[in-house]
Amino acid sequence: MLKIKMKMGLIGLISFAVVTSCTQSNSSEKKDDRSAAIDTNELAVKKQELLTFLSDIKSNHVLAGIHNREPNGDPAKWTNEIHKLTGEYPALWSADFLFQKENIDHRGTMIDEAIKQFQSGAVVNIMWHACNPAYGQPCEWDNGKGVLSSLTDDQWKQLFVEGSEIHTQFMQRVDEIAVYLQKLQENKVVVLFRPFHEMNQGKFWWGGRPGSDGTAKLYRKIHDYLEHEKGLHNLIWVWNIQDFPTLDQDVDEYNPGSDYWDIVSLDVYDDATGFSNEKYESIKRIAKGKPMGIGECQKLPSVEVLNQQKDWIFFMGWSELVFEHNSKETIKEVFGSDRVYMLGDLNNLKSGI
Repeated sequence: MLKIKMKMGLIGLISFAVVTSCTQSNSSEKKDDRSAAIDTNELAVKKQELLTFLSDIKSNHVLAGIHNREPNGDPAKWTNEIHKLTGEYPALWSADFLFQKENIDHRGTMIDEAIKQFQSGAVVNIMWHACNPAYGQPCEWDNGKGVLSSLTDDQWKQLFVEGSEIHTQFMQRVDEIAVYLQKLQENKVVVLFRPFHEMNQGKFWWGGRPGSDGTAKLYRKIHDYLEHEKGLHNLIWVWNIQDFPTLDQDVDEYNPGSDYWDIVSLDVYDDATGFSNEKYESIKRIAKGKPMGIGECQKLPSVEVLNQQKDWIFFMGWSELVFEHNSKETIKEVFGSDRVYMLGDLNNLKSGI
């Protein structure tokens, strides 16, 4: 059944376009000369058009999304599961650079899927569960030296000291993912990029450090490096935190600065309090009119919540957790709501239906 919806943000949506190609990059902190071959004005226009579209749908519609967790060798697995259940593809496709050997080896596969998804009309979101730079890569999830681990205060300081071992290792890994972001740029793909997510989550080696010299400093560092040194102009920066009881304070203490992010998003995993108005208002306060989204969730927001909390521009369910924490009927109801944009709705906007 064709869902009839208001056609908000049509002009911005029409101009989404991608092509395919691939080149490699040297691992270096020097300015990447390849950026000279990119029409930065064109990319700036494309980026602004997408941001305008996302802003325009606020109060009227919300994009439905699903994350595609590992394996990167099957980077549309959970997108396809939503299609199997609902008969439609989500409007937002998401993936991760990841940290295990088999998934690092398939980063190229994931990026090819990102291009394919963008060609199909989807909004693309990419995140990075990074290995702890004090240890090796690839790494494990929670063996004390992987994604769930920590840095000492001295190691954290050394992370920002050029020439230190931990800084060098970290920047080499940033260079590795920059190759793939550059491939997207060369193909004129604008991507929502969400590094160091859940900044107030202390279980991650990068997280749980409030203040200007804490986690926000690392976010600013990678922002400036990728934009100014690598010459990447295709990134829409997503700043993300989690729904802890300290949220209203955290949005201030972990804010990298409004010049460093285009979208703020909230990961909602405290199902006891759910999508409370208090959480919504905290994000709305710090957004100050910028687009805001539900970055991750296991229990989907109800249609009632989406109708009441009208400033959310997208929600992104977390892979298998969506199917574990919601009935099939609930998934179909939420993804099928007239308020929710699926991929077909975006393409109908482009074709003028």
